[in-house]
Amino acid sequence: MASSKSTRIRCFGAFCFVLTGLVSCSSQDIADNRSFVKQFRQMSPQIIDGNGCDLKNAVSVKIRRQGDFFNFSLRNNTAKPVRIKEIVLFDGEHGWPGDSAFYGEGFTMLSQTAGTLANMIDIDGLTDRGHYKLPEPDGFRTVYGMMYVTPPNAEPILLGFTSCRRFVGKFDVNAARLRVVLNTEGLTLHPNEHWQLEEFAVLTGADTNTLLKRLAGRISEHHPKLPWPHLPTGWCSWYCFGPEVTAQNIIDNLEQFKQNLPEVRYIQIDDGYQPWMGDWLDLNQNFGGSIKDVIAQIRRSGFEPAIWVAPFSASPESRLFKEHPDWFIKDEQGQPLRSDKVTFGGWRLGPWYMLDGTHPQAQQYLEKIFTVMRQEWGCTYFKLDAIAWGAMPFGRHFDPKASSVQAFRLGMEAIRRGAGDAFLLGCNHPMWPSIGQVHGSRSSMDVSHNWSMFTRTGRENLLRSWQNQQLWWNDPDCLLLSGNLPGNEKMFHASVIYATGGMLLGGDDATGYDPQQWGILKKAAENPGIAAVFEDTAFEVGTIHQPDRILAVFLNWSDQPSRRQIKLERPCRVIDFWTDQDLGLFTETFFIDDFPARSGGIYLLKPAPK
Repeated sequence: MASSKSTRIRCFGAFCFVLTGLVSCSSQDIADNRSFVKQFRQMSPQIIDGNGCDLKNAVSVKIRRQGDFFNFSLRNNTAKPVRIKEIVLFDGEHGWPGDSAFYGEGFTMLSQTAGTLANMIDIDGLTDRGHYKLPEPDGFRTVYGMMYVTPPNAEPILLGFTSCRRFVGKFDVNAARLRVVLNTEGLTLHPNEHWQLEEFAVLTGADTNTLLKRLAGRISEHHPKLPWPHLPTGWCSWYCFGPEVTAQNIIDNLEQFKQNLPEVRYIQIDDGYQPWMGDWLDLNQNFGGSIKDVIAQIRRSGFEPAIWVAPFSASPESRLFKEHPDWFIKDEQGQPLRSDKVTFGGWRLGPWYMLDGTHPQAQQYLEKIFTVMRQEWGCTYFKLDAIAWGAMPFGRHFDPKASSVQAFRLGMEAIRRGAGDAFLLGCNHPMWPSIGQVHGSRSSMDVSHNWSMFTRTGRENLLRSWQNQQLWWNDPDCLLLSGNLPGNEKMFHASVIYATGGMLLGGDDATGYDPQQWGILKKAAENPGIAAVFEDTAFEVGTIHQPDRILAVFLNWSDQPSRRQIKLERPCRVIDFWTDQDLGLFTETFFIDDFPARSGGIYLLKPAPK
């Protein structure tokens, strides 16, 4: 008998999530996954043109296998160019039961899918298919980059693309069938031209965390992680001031951090300082002061200036768009493509136009903007928001041979040249195209001061914890400690943020903070950047193995008190991480019988002397 993971479903409000537990599985259960792996290895990829026809007589496919990893290349063997809509690497019945646990990534940061194969659940409402209008075949759910399935009483199986140089890989999946597809966007493969495609992995094993670590390791071989040695910490203006932020708001909070928490590094000015999307070097008069003077004061106070930019977006009223409409992605008539005609139009000062990363002058513009902000203004951290607009698979590029991924990466390379040694955070970004292009990655949608969003963003963040320090630093969004929410809900939020091992930025107007709030923020900012490993995807009990200590994480997502417990390898004295309260000595198990509803805690496990 082999040991593996079983699944069951637990519902929290409108959402269902998969729980896994160690059970025994039969050799027949394992054989089910082996059957799929064998089927995949015998695949015959289809090269599909715009009419839905297979180009098998015109284009040859070469498959090279290295253990669990598959590499594909194409060649046009004819004397005529061919346009390729998509490459179907696999299309068939997968053989997994409908109640198999499922998780799939999104094209954009905002989209994640969980649940089961028969009952897939959008973890957030801002989906790729709905919010961004990315096409999805009838009867299928489309996920991107990677997915994993855990059949009942069987080992998990993970399918994932380990590179994203030219095309985004996706999965069209339902309870019975799976299609593994590369969207080639109708690009032309010329006579005798050769395309190296993205590498694909089929991984099986007893533990999903191990499979995810293998996937991350292989991705890093193709797209090395941008190095950044220390977990970024600081403060962000968005959640307390929004687009009405003023210079005085920044200065007031700067002074509070200087007095109470000088250990954090960045003071970040978010959206609102600029008059229009695209005019990043101009000043919104409502800001009430010189942006360069505010940045200089941040530096004089011993902090690093950080700033928000949406580099691939421009408002119709912006000088950038009015003076250089030719720098933007075009429609079929050769006119700038308005984003709301094909996708979401932008949340403010829209509808936006999408900068074309293949245009040489657009690249020069991006490099100049970030050179000025880095070298002249002194910014050392850039929150790059809405950058999914640089990778949307819509419209025509200046370079007709470039895919949307290549356009995005060319634009990002220009940004990196200008930003130099600054930290780059991807926010509202295309997930797989951003790998190797940013130091940090927002791992959830925007948080807000309410229990519903604490739980929603909490799950989004924890489901992506495997990416932290493997692909980049995860950014679980800001820690919010103000407002009228009860203390237990705020401690839940703080504990989830800490458990992600990701970045820590305060998001409140700190001029109203009391000593307890400063104390929590200080402890959260001391995180060495190691994510918790949870017992299952209910995310109720986990452990954080830091270099010099072990911490236990207890979370209660429900409206009722519930027992939480964790086994101990040896007797431990348990200290409440947030309050420093000594909870006593525990021998075989650390437990809390009536762990409060809607609450969270972090606990230091100090081994007792032998």
